[in-house]
Formats: sequence, C-alpha cells, structure tokens
Amino acid sequence: MTSEKTPESNHHDDFSSAVATPIVTERSRLSAALVWVIPLLATLIGLALILKPMLDYGPSITISFKTAEGIEPSDTKVKYKNVDIGAVKRVQVSEDLSHVLVDVELSKQAKNFAVADTQFWVVRPRIAANGVSGLSTIVSGAYIGVDAGTSKQASHQFVGLETPPIITDEKKGRQFVLHSDSLGSLDIGSPVFYRRVPVGQVTTYTLDGDGEGVTLRIFINAPYDKYVNVASSFWHASGVDVRLDQHGLKLNTQSLATLMTGGIAFATPPTSLARQRAPNNATFRLSANANDAQYETNEPPVRVVLKFHQALQGLSVGAPVEFHSLMLGRVESIDLNYSPKHRAFHMPVTLLLYPTRLGFKHTTSAPQQASSAQWLNQLVQRGLRAQLRTGNPLTGQLYVALDFFPKAPAASLTQHSPIQTANPLFEMPTVSSTLTQLQIQVADITRRLAKVPFDQIGGQLSNMLKNADRLFKQLDTYTAPQATRTLASAQQTFKAAETTLQQDSPLQSDVHQALTELTRSLQSLNALADYLARHPEALIRGKVREE
Repeated sequence: MTSEKTPESNHHDDFSSAVATPIVTERSRLSAALVWVIPLLATLIGLALILKPMLDYGPSITISFKTAEGIEPSDTKVKYKNVDIGAVKRVQVSEDLSHVLVDVELSKQAKNFAVADTQFWVVRPRIAANGVSGLSTIVSGAYIGVDAGTSKQASHQFVGLETPPIITDEKKGRQFVLHSDSLGSLDIGSPVFYRRVPVGQVTTYTLDGDGEGVTLRIFINAPYDKYVNVASSFWHASGVDVRLDQHGLKLNTQSLATLMTGGIAFATPPTSLARQRAPNNATFRLSANANDAQYETNEPPVRVVLKFHQALQGLSVGAPVEFHSLMLGRVESIDLNYSPKHRAFHMPVTLLLYPTRLGFKHTTSAPQQASSAQWLNQLVQRGLRAQLRTGNPLTGQLYVALDFFPKAPAASLTQHSPIQTANPLFEMPTVSSTLTQLQIQVADITRRLAKVPFDQIGGQLSNMLKNADRLFKQLDTYTAPQATRTLASAQQTFKAAETTLQQDSPLQSDVHQALTELTRSLQSLNALADYLARHPEALIRGKVREE
C-alpha cells in the first residue's frame, strides 16, 4: 500500500533533515580558558572578603567576671588608653554557675596583650576611696579596660578584676609592704600621705596566716618614692587622733578625706639612715598612731613580761613604757593567770621593748634578741626595775616606768622560753609604786587604829566625866562657903594693913624716927672705922690727944 505524502509531512521531513545536519564551527583554546577565569576570579574575591576580617583579627581570649553587668555581645568594646583593640563576641555562664565567661576577639595590632600578666576590668561609674571614676560611660556605655602586661608567656584565659587596678603600666614608683596589728578603716585605694601631701595609695591587703596581723601593700608614686628610706616610719592616719595621756591633750588629723576613707602617713627622721633609700618591696611596721611610730623601729623588739602584785586599773594595752620620759616601747597584752602553787591570781603584763632607744648597739654575731636580752640583764643586775606610775591624775591612766632602784633586792632577767624561738619571753623584776606603798602604810595605820579599844576608852572617859561632875557639885556645896569666909577674913587683914601703912599714922612716924637714929649710928661707926684704919694702936693705947 502506497502512502501518499501530504504537504505537512513534507515540511516535517525538511525540518528534521535541517536539525540532523548541524553546522559545526571550531573555537580556539583561548576562548575556552576565558570561560573559567570569571568564576575563578569570583571565587578568589569571595575568599578574600572572607579571609580579610579573619586576618585583621588577633587572638581570641576568654575573660571570667563575677557578673556580666554592662557587657553586651557585639556592642561592648575592649579599650586601651581609650583606643579600641577588640570587641566582645559572646557571653555565657560557667558550668558551675559561679561566674560568667566573656569571649573577646582582639585586633591584630593587640596580639601583644594576650600575655599572662595582662589585667582586664569593666569600666563603669564607680565611687571608691580614691575618688569617682568611669563617669564617661554613663553616655557611651561600659567597656572593658586593659592594663598591658610585660610577660613573655602567652595566655588566652584571664580572670577579670572587679575594680580598676591602682597600679598600671604607665605609673612610675615603688611598692612597699606594711605589717599592722589591724586594718582599721583602711581600704584598697586609701591615700598615703607625706607631710600631708597625698603621694600614694593602698593597693591590696591580706590577713596574715597566723591571724595575728594584716599585711598591706602600698604604692608610692614617683618622684615621691625617693622620700621612703630605711629609717622611715609609717602609721595609721585615719580619722581624728585624740590622745589624753601624761603629756596632755593632743589632736591630730591628716585631711578631711581620712575622716571617711582612712589613710596612711609616713615620715623620715633626720638621721644617717635617712640617706639610705629603701629598696622596692621593702617591709615596714605600720604603727597605730604617730606617737608610737616615733619610737617603733624595724628592729625585732624584746618581749618582756612583768608581774605586778597590785590592781592594774588604769593600765591598758598600748600604754607607753618610759625611761626618764623617753619612750622605750608599749604594753602588748594584759592577761589573767591562776597559780595553783600559790592559789592566787596574777595579771602578767607583756611589753615590747626596743633596746636601741637606751643606746644598745648590736655588734656581736649572736642573734639580736639574745644580745639585747643580755644587755638588759646587765641593767637589771644594776637595779633596773619596772614600776607602775600615774600618767594623768584626771583620767587615772597608768604607764610602765623603767628606772634604777639601788636599794632593790638583787635580781636578774629570767628567761621564760628558749632563745631560739621566734618570740622569746623574759621576765623583769618589778617594784611597788609609790601610791601602792602609801596605800600599804595607810592600811597598816588603819589596822593599828582598829586594835585601839575606843569603846572601852569611851566608857572610862564617860565615867571620869561623871565623877568630875559629882566633884564639882561637892565643891559647890561644901568648899564654896568656906572659901567665901576665907576671902572675907583676908579682906579685913588687907584693910588693917592699909590703915597701918598710911603716911600720917603713928607707926609711920616711929618708923621714920627709928630710921633716922639708925642712920646717925651708921655714920659714927663709919668715922670710927676710918680712924682705926689710920691709928690701929688706938685699940691698945686709946685715942692720943693731938697737939
């Protein structure tokens, strides 16, 4: 069967023949290479855009803080001297929920900050002892501050500070260590004064391991650090120092700021030691006040115990120990002990003495405390004794006085603990105070007066007064009339004598005539005696008639 071709089929055949036989034109190899250049360039550009930020970033670090207050991811910056050196990328809580971990990306130029001693803290508005800081963050927001470290050891884990550091890398000066019995009102940032000028700050403080004191570190700014020498003395300058002692009333304060925040003051005496600058991290004693600082030195004190057999009312811890008004130390403690042997209580008083104040100089190879004790023992053998004396009659305060008593019984310094111990203890003999001796004498007089039988004497005196009263009554009854009569008779006798002795009485005339005759007789006898003296022979021959 023969099929007939329609016009449509003819057209289809013509199209198929045209497609089936394409016309192929060969291209050059350069054109094929250009096709792959464009995607490759696009890929390189994309990689550059991705790697460029990565190359610009420095190391990644993690900082732990107690709280994330003021820290926002992607918003909080890390600044050094107000220049951005990084940014916070993530904030998360630690696994133990005790702190937060802040992941920070530092810039490439800040890679030197990722060392072990670099310090980080959050800068926000703060009111502290050293002033007000971070006020600019009220508008700009909090940021993380940095203090560059100098270590060569790289680190990526840091513990952030809760407060800005007192000492930064740009501050010049020296650090020193102070030991004190208590912290007082001091705090981190409390000022340090020299001649009432603020020259430094307290950087940190810790409680000693034995719990008997506090260790502080201070920083003195340059150039004021040159005034800290080996002979410098430090003391608490907190608040107002009011003292009423044997030297009178004293009032001392450094500045108004110390009334609230506390402070430390120091001074350097004009001695040869003042020319020797103290090295960095040198250790000093922090005294309770300026008065104690004048006498306490860096030498180890000698601990001496005293046993007084009298009341200690008026003696307190810190009371001075003096020798002829020169302060040698202070009272460290007052205890109460019971002696089973004597079945009595006694109150030992422990002193801290500085023998150099008495002129002692350590020159031997023995330990300084041992040689100081030997020197004190020599003074005790010469009569040095401790005595309680009244410092202020108004307040009744007592102090310990050391003086020589040549008539005191012989004694010596007794050692209570081995000399090799850290704080050897010695016992010094004492003498009773003048007031105590007076009290003993008064008590003795009182005891003697108590033995007098005043009741018996009073009874006898009462009986004597009664007998005297009866005697006077008897005199008035019997003796008085007789005395009256005797007086009348005497009066009559006196009147008779007066009558007899009157000038015109016969007795007076007779007496006058008798006296005249007696005068004549005496004249004759005088003439006779004179003649016989010239003519003694007249007694035998008689008077010779003169021619």
